[in-house]
Amino acid sequence: MENDNFKPALHVQDGVNQPSIVNPYLDFSRMKKVSLLDRQTYIDGVLRGDRVVLSQAITLLESSKHEHYQLSQSILEACIPYSGKSMRIGITGVPGAGKSTFIEAFGKYLTGLGYKLAVLAIDPSSERSKGSILGDKTRMEELATDENAYIRPSPSMGSLGGVTRKTAETLILCEAAGFDTIFIETVGVGQSETAVHSIVDFFMLLMISGAGDELQGIKRGIMEMTDAIVINKADGDNIEKAKFTRNQYANALTLFSPSPSAWKPPVLTASSLSKTGMAEIWQMILDYKTLTMQNGYFEQNRIKQQQDRFRRFMEEELLDRFYSDMEIKESIKQYEQLIAEKKMTPYTSGKLILEKYLQK
Repeated sequence: MENDNFKPALHVQDGVNQPSIVNPYLDFSRMKKVSLLDRQTYIDGVLRGDRVVLSQAITLLESSKHEHYQLSQSILEACIPYSGKSMRIGITGVPGAGKSTFIEAFGKYLTGLGYKLAVLAIDPSSERSKGSILGDKTRMEELATDENAYIRPSPSMGSLGGVTRKTAETLILCEAAGFDTIFIETVGVGQSETAVHSIVDFFMLLMISGAGDELQGIKRGIMEMTDAIVINKADGDNIEKAKFTRNQYANALTLFSPSPSAWKPPVLTASSLSKTGMAEIWQMILDYKTLTMQNGYFEQNRIKQQQDRFRRFMEEELLDRFYSDMEIKESIKQYEQLIAEKKMTPYTSGKLILEKYLQK
Protein backbone atom coordinates (compact mmCIF):
# COMPACT_ATOMS: atom_id res chain seq x y z
CA MET A 1 0.00 0.00 0.00
CA GLU A 2 1.40 3.34 -1.07
CA ASN A 3 1.88 6.18 1.42
CA ASP A 4 0.03 9.24 0.06
CA ASN A 5 2.00 11.50 2.46
CA PHE A 6 5.38 10.40 1.10
CA LYS A 7 7.67 13.36 0.08
CA PRO A 8 10.95 12.79 -1.74
CA ALA A 9 14.15 14.19 -0.18
CA LEU A 10 15.08 15.96 -3.40
CA HIS A 11 12.85 18.85 -4.37
CA VAL A 12 13.52 21.05 -7.37
CA GLN A 13 12.32 24.65 -7.24
CA ASP A 14 10.58 26.08 -10.28
CA GLY A 15 13.12 28.91 -10.45
CA VAL A 16 12.66 32.61 -11.09
CA ASN A 17 11.22 33.92 -14.32
CA GLN A 18 13.75 36.16 -16.08
CA PRO A 19 12.57 39.68 -16.89
CA SER A 20 12.45 40.90 -20.45
CA ILE A 21 15.66 42.51 -21.69
CA VAL A 22 13.54 45.41 -22.93
CA ASN A 23 11.95 47.72 -20.39
CA PRO A 24 8.18 47.30 -20.93
CA TYR A 25 7.57 50.84 -19.65
CA LEU A 26 9.65 52.48 -22.37
CA ASP A 27 7.62 54.41 -24.91
CA PHE A 28 9.74 54.30 -28.07
CA SER A 29 7.33 56.61 -29.88
CA ARG A 30 8.41 59.45 -27.61
CA MET A 31 12.13 58.81 -28.04
CA LYS A 32 13.68 61.19 -30.54
CA LYS A 33 17.07 61.24 -32.14
CA VAL A 34 19.32 64.13 -31.16
CA SER A 35 18.93 66.66 -33.95
CA LEU A 36 21.85 68.52 -35.47
CA LEU A 37 22.37 72.16 -34.62
CA ASP A 38 22.87 74.74 -37.35
CA ARG A 39 26.40 75.72 -38.39
CA GLN A 40 26.51 79.09 -36.60
CA THR A 41 25.20 77.61 -33.34
CA TYR A 42 28.07 75.13 -33.34
CA ILE A 43 30.61 77.86 -34.08
CA ASP A 44 29.28 80.25 -31.41
CA GLY A 45 29.11 77.44 -28.86
CA VAL A 46 32.70 76.34 -29.47
CA LEU A 47 34.07 79.91 -29.36
CA ARG A 48 32.38 80.66 -26.03
CA GLY A 49 33.73 77.41 -24.57
CA ASP A 50 30.42 75.56 -24.27
CA ARG A 51 31.58 71.99 -23.57
CA VAL A 52 28.33 70.36 -24.63
CA VAL A 53 28.45 72.04 -28.04
CA LEU A 54 32.20 71.34 -28.28
CA SER A 55 31.60 67.64 -27.65
CA GLN A 56 28.82 67.57 -30.27
CA ALA A 57 31.10 69.28 -32.80
CA ILE A 58 33.86 66.73 -32.14
CA THR A 59 31.35 63.91 -32.60
CA LEU A 60 30.51 65.41 -36.01
CA LEU A 61 34.21 65.35 -36.89
CA GLU A 62 34.44 61.68 -35.95
CA SER A 63 31.34 60.73 -37.93
CA SER A 64 31.72 58.86 -41.21
CA LYS A 65 28.47 60.24 -42.66
CA HIS A 66 28.90 62.50 -45.69
CA GLU A 67 26.45 65.16 -44.47
CA HIS A 68 28.25 65.31 -41.10
CA TYR A 69 31.61 65.65 -42.86
CA GLN A 70 30.48 68.69 -44.85
CA LEU A 71 29.09 70.42 -41.77
CA SER A 72 32.06 69.62 -39.53
CA GLN A 73 34.56 70.93 -42.10
CA SER A 74 32.61 74.16 -42.39
CA ILE A 75 32.68 74.55 -38.59
CA LEU A 76 36.37 73.73 -38.50
CA GLU A 77 37.27 76.33 -41.12
CA ALA A 78 35.44 79.01 -39.12
CA CYS A 79 37.34 78.04 -35.95
CA ILE A 80 40.85 77.87 -37.46
CA PRO A 81 41.54 81.63 -37.02
CA TYR A 82 40.95 81.22 -33.27
CA SER A 83 43.29 78.23 -32.91
CA GLY A 84 47.05 77.77 -32.65
CA LYS A 85 47.62 79.45 -29.31
CA SER A 86 48.01 76.37 -27.11
CA MET A 87 50.99 74.26 -26.09
CA ARG A 88 50.46 70.83 -27.63
CA ILE A 89 52.04 68.01 -25.65
CA GLY A 90 52.12 64.38 -26.71
CA ILE A 91 52.47 61.79 -23.96
CA THR A 92 53.30 58.16 -24.65
CA GLY A 93 54.96 55.36 -22.76
CA VAL A 94 55.42 51.68 -22.25
CA PRO A 95 52.52 49.61 -20.85
CA GLY A 96 52.35 50.04 -17.08
CA ALA A 97 54.12 53.39 -17.11
CA GLY A 98 51.06 55.02 -15.54
CA LYS A 99 50.16 57.43 -18.34
CA SER A 100 46.61 58.16 -17.18
CA THR A 101 47.68 58.60 -13.54
CA PHE A 102 50.53 60.88 -14.58
CA ILE A 103 48.25 62.95 -16.82
CA GLU A 104 45.81 63.44 -13.97
CA ALA A 105 48.55 64.51 -11.53
CA PHE A 106 50.28 66.76 -14.05
CA GLY A 107 46.96 68.10 -15.32
CA LYS A 108 45.78 69.01 -11.82
CA TYR A 109 49.08 70.81 -11.25
CA LEU A 110 48.52 72.91 -14.39
CA THR A 111 44.86 73.71 -13.70
CA GLY A 112 45.98 74.74 -10.22
CA LEU A 113 48.20 77.33 -11.91
CA GLY A 114 45.21 78.63 -13.87
CA TYR A 115 45.78 76.88 -17.20
CA LYS A 116 42.85 75.49 -19.19
CA LEU A 117 43.64 71.91 -20.15
CA ALA A 118 42.13 69.63 -22.79
CA VAL A 119 43.09 65.95 -22.73
CA LEU A 120 42.58 63.99 -25.93
CA ALA A 121 42.86 60.43 -24.72
CA ILE A 122 43.06 57.81 -27.46
CA ASP A 123 41.67 54.36 -26.62
CA PRO A 124 42.59 51.31 -28.71
CA SER A 125 39.80 49.98 -30.90
CA SER A 126 39.13 46.27 -31.12
CA GLU A 127 40.12 44.75 -34.44
CA ARG A 128 37.22 42.34 -34.07
CA SER A 129 34.32 44.48 -32.91
CA LYS A 130 35.80 47.92 -33.77
CA GLY A 131 34.66 49.08 -30.33
CA SER A 132 36.57 50.89 -27.58
CA ILE A 133 36.17 51.03 -23.83
CA LEU A 134 36.77 54.81 -23.69
CA GLY A 135 37.42 54.61 -19.97
CA ASP A 136 39.84 57.48 -19.47
CA LYS A 137 37.29 59.60 -17.61
CA THR A 138 36.92 56.83 -15.05
CA ARG A 139 40.72 56.64 -14.67
CA MET A 140 41.00 60.42 -14.19
CA GLU A 141 38.21 61.06 -11.70
CA GLU A 142 39.65 64.27 -10.22
CA LEU A 143 40.57 65.81 -13.55
CA ALA A 144 37.20 64.84 -15.06
CA THR A 145 35.42 67.06 -12.52
CA ASP A 146 37.90 69.95 -12.76
CA GLU A 147 36.22 73.04 -14.22
CA ASN A 148 39.45 74.00 -16.00
CA ALA A 149 39.90 70.59 -17.65
CA TYR A 150 38.15 68.81 -20.50
CA ILE A 151 38.71 65.13 -21.26
CA ARG A 152 37.73 63.71 -24.61
CA PRO A 153 38.30 59.98 -25.05
CA SER A 154 38.26 58.85 -28.67
CA PRO A 155 38.64 55.46 -30.37
CA SER A 156 41.86 54.91 -32.29
CA MET A 157 39.89 53.18 -35.09
CA GLY A 158 42.97 51.25 -36.13
CA SER A 159 45.17 54.22 -37.00
CA LEU A 160 48.91 53.93 -36.45
CA GLY A 161 50.34 55.24 -33.21
CA GLY A 162 46.93 55.28 -31.57
CA VAL A 163 45.98 58.67 -32.97
CA THR A 164 42.67 59.01 -34.80
CA ARG A 165 42.52 60.65 -38.20
CA LYS A 166 40.45 63.41 -36.60
CA THR A 167 42.71 64.15 -33.61
CA ALA A 168 44.42 67.10 -35.32
CA GLU A 169 41.03 68.62 -36.14
CA THR A 170 39.72 67.99 -32.63
CA LEU A 171 42.78 69.80 -31.34
CA ILE A 172 41.84 72.89 -33.39
CA LEU A 173 38.31 72.95 -31.94
CA CYS A 174 39.67 72.66 -28.39
CA GLU A 175 42.04 75.57 -28.99
CA ALA A 176 39.21 77.66 -30.41
CA ALA A 177 37.21 76.84 -27.27
CA GLY A 178 39.91 78.51 -25.17
CA PHE A 179 42.07 75.63 -23.98
CA ASP A 180 45.68 76.83 -23.80
CA THR A 181 47.27 73.45 -23.03
CA ILE A 182 46.51 70.23 -24.92
CA PHE A 183 47.60 66.74 -23.87
CA ILE A 184 47.39 63.91 -26.39
CA GLU A 185 47.67 60.53 -24.69
CA THR A 186 48.47 57.71 -27.08
CA VAL A 187 47.60 54.04 -26.77
CA GLY A 188 51.23 53.25 -26.01
CA VAL A 189 54.54 52.56 -27.65
CA GLY A 190 53.43 50.95 -30.88
CA GLN A 191 54.52 50.54 -34.44
CA SER A 192 54.36 54.22 -35.39
CA GLU A 193 54.42 56.97 -32.78
CA THR A 194 55.21 59.40 -35.60
CA ALA A 195 51.44 59.95 -35.82
CA VAL A 196 51.29 61.79 -32.49
CA HIS A 197 54.71 63.37 -32.97
CA SER A 198 53.42 65.00 -36.16
CA ILE A 199 50.68 67.00 -34.39
CA VAL A 200 52.33 68.15 -31.15
CA ASP A 201 54.93 70.72 -30.15
CA PHE A 202 56.50 68.65 -27.39
CA PHE A 203 56.78 64.85 -27.26
CA MET A 204 57.19 63.19 -23.86
CA LEU A 205 58.07 59.56 -23.23
CA LEU A 206 57.08 57.98 -19.90
CA MET A 207 59.16 55.11 -18.56
CA ILE A 208 59.43 53.21 -15.27
CA SER A 209 62.34 51.63 -13.47
CA GLY A 210 62.69 48.09 -12.25
CA ALA A 211 61.03 46.53 -15.29
CA GLY A 212 64.04 44.65 -16.61
CA ASP A 213 66.41 45.98 -19.24
CA GLU A 214 64.70 49.29 -19.96
CA LEU A 215 66.95 50.26 -22.84
CA GLN A 216 66.01 47.09 -24.74
CA GLY A 217 62.30 47.76 -24.28
CA ILE A 218 62.10 50.93 -26.32
CA LYS A 219 62.61 51.50 -30.04
CA ARG A 220 65.39 53.74 -31.34
CA GLY A 221 62.97 55.69 -33.51
CA ILE A 222 60.90 56.76 -30.51
CA MET A 223 64.00 57.71 -28.56
CA GLU A 224 65.06 59.94 -31.44
CA MET A 225 61.68 61.68 -31.55
CA THR A 226 61.34 62.35 -27.83
CA ASP A 227 61.87 65.82 -26.37
CA ALA A 228 62.03 64.47 -22.82
CA ILE A 229 61.97 61.21 -20.92
CA VAL A 230 60.21 61.07 -17.57
CA ILE A 231 60.85 58.16 -15.23
CA ASN A 232 57.49 57.80 -13.50
CA LYS A 233 56.66 56.09 -10.18
CA ALA A 234 59.81 57.49 -8.51
CA ASP A 235 58.53 57.08 -4.96
CA GLY A 236 59.03 54.91 -1.89
CA ASP A 237 61.61 52.17 -2.32
CA ASN A 238 61.73 52.91 -6.04
CA ILE A 239 63.47 56.30 -5.79
CA GLU A 240 67.03 54.95 -6.10
CA LYS A 241 66.05 52.65 -8.97
CA ALA A 242 64.47 55.61 -10.74
CA LYS A 243 67.67 57.65 -10.38
CA PHE A 244 69.72 54.76 -11.78
CA THR A 245 67.32 54.39 -14.73
CA ARG A 246 67.46 58.13 -15.33
CA ASN A 247 71.25 57.96 -15.64
CA GLN A 248 70.95 55.03 -18.07
CA TYR A 249 68.67 56.97 -20.38
CA ALA A 250 70.68 60.18 -20.06
CA ASN A 251 73.75 58.29 -21.24
CA ALA A 252 71.83 56.62 -24.07
CA LEU A 253 70.51 59.96 -25.37
CA THR A 254 74.06 61.26 -25.86
CA LEU A 255 74.51 58.66 -28.63
CA PHE A 256 71.80 60.19 -30.83
CA SER A 257 72.37 62.95 -33.35
CA PRO A 258 71.34 66.51 -32.34
CA SER A 259 67.71 67.47 -32.80
CA PRO A 260 66.85 70.07 -35.49
CA SER A 261 65.24 72.08 -32.69
CA ALA A 262 68.67 72.47 -30.99
CA TRP A 263 67.03 71.10 -27.83
CA LYS A 264 68.85 68.48 -25.76
CA PRO A 265 66.24 66.06 -24.34
CA PRO A 266 66.56 65.82 -20.55
CA VAL A 267 65.61 62.85 -18.37
CA LEU A 268 63.57 63.66 -15.26
CA THR A 269 61.93 61.65 -12.49
CA ALA A 270 58.39 62.08 -11.18
CA SER A 271 55.81 60.47 -8.97
CA SER A 272 52.13 60.67 -9.82
CA LEU A 273 51.35 59.26 -6.38
CA SER A 274 53.24 61.86 -4.33
CA LYS A 275 52.80 64.60 -6.98
CA THR A 276 56.55 65.27 -7.11
CA GLY A 277 58.45 66.45 -10.16
CA MET A 278 55.48 68.22 -11.77
CA ALA A 279 56.89 71.74 -11.39
CA GLU A 280 60.23 70.68 -12.88
CA ILE A 281 58.53 69.01 -15.86
CA TRP A 282 56.41 72.08 -16.63
CA GLN A 283 59.41 74.41 -16.35
CA MET A 284 61.29 72.14 -18.75
CA ILE A 285 58.43 72.41 -21.28
CA LEU A 286 58.42 76.20 -20.92
CA ASP A 287 62.19 76.28 -21.46
CA TYR A 288 61.72 74.22 -24.62
CA LYS A 289 59.07 76.61 -25.90
CA THR A 290 61.25 79.66 -25.19
CA LEU A 291 64.24 78.15 -27.01
CA THR A 292 62.29 77.01 -30.07
CA MET A 293 60.35 80.27 -30.32
CA GLN A 294 63.62 82.19 -30.32
CA ASN A 295 65.37 80.07 -32.95
CA GLY A 296 62.28 79.84 -35.19
CA TYR A 297 61.86 76.05 -34.95
CA PHE A 298 58.49 76.22 -33.14
CA GLU A 299 56.67 77.94 -36.00
CA GLN A 300 58.59 76.11 -38.73
CA ASN A 301 57.63 72.77 -37.18
CA ARG A 302 53.93 73.69 -37.11
CA ILE A 303 54.02 74.74 -40.77
CA LYS A 304 55.70 71.46 -41.71
CA GLN A 305 53.07 69.53 -39.72
CA GLN A 306 50.28 71.29 -41.65
CA GLN A 307 51.95 70.46 -44.97
CA ASP A 308 52.37 66.82 -43.93
CA ARG A 309 48.68 66.63 -42.96
CA PHE A 310 47.77 68.09 -46.36
CA ARG A 311 49.64 65.26 -48.11
CA ARG A 312 48.22 62.58 -45.80
CA PHE A 313 44.69 63.85 -46.40
CA MET A 314 45.13 63.46 -50.16
CA GLU A 315 46.43 59.92 -49.67
CA GLU A 316 43.50 59.02 -47.40
CA GLU A 317 40.97 60.63 -49.75
CA LEU A 318 42.33 58.69 -52.72
CA LEU A 319 42.12 55.43 -50.77
CA ASP A 320 38.56 56.18 -49.65
CA ARG A 321 37.42 56.95 -53.18
CA PHE A 322 39.19 53.92 -54.59
CA TYR A 323 37.68 51.42 -52.17
CA SER A 324 34.21 52.97 -52.26
CA ASP A 325 33.99 52.60 -56.05
CA MET A 326 31.45 49.81 -56.66
CA GLU A 327 33.06 48.65 -59.91
CA ILE A 328 36.46 48.44 -58.22
CA LYS A 329 34.94 46.52 -55.31
CA GLU A 330 33.62 43.92 -57.68
CA SER A 331 36.96 43.70 -59.52
CA ILE A 332 38.81 43.19 -56.26
CA LYS A 333 36.61 40.19 -55.43
CA GLN A 334 37.27 38.67 -58.85
CA TYR A 335 41.03 39.12 -58.65
CA GLU A 336 41.11 37.80 -55.08
CA GLN A 337 39.51 34.63 -56.37
CA LEU A 338 42.11 34.37 -59.16
CA ILE A 339 44.88 34.83 -56.59
CA ALA A 340 43.35 32.11 -54.39
CA GLU A 341 43.27 29.76 -57.39
CA LYS A 342 46.92 30.63 -58.13
CA LYS A 343 46.01 31.88 -61.58
CA MET A 344 47.44 35.35 -61.05
CA THR A 345 49.97 37.03 -58.76
CA PRO A 346 48.92 39.74 -56.27
CA TYR A 347 51.22 42.22 -58.01
CA THR A 348 49.77 41.71 -61.50
CA SER A 349 46.24 41.85 -60.08
CA GLY A 350 46.95 45.05 -58.20
CA LYS A 351 48.46 46.72 -61.24
CA LEU A 352 45.50 45.81 -63.43
CA ILE A 353 42.95 47.18 -60.94
CA LEU A 354 44.88 50.42 -60.49
CA GLU A 355 45.12 50.92 -64.24
CA LYS A 356 41.38 50.26 -64.54
CA TYR A 357 40.63 52.89 -61.87
CA LEU A 358 42.96 55.52 -63.35
CA GLN A 359 41.36 55.11 -66.80
CA LYS A 360 37.87 55.89 -65.48
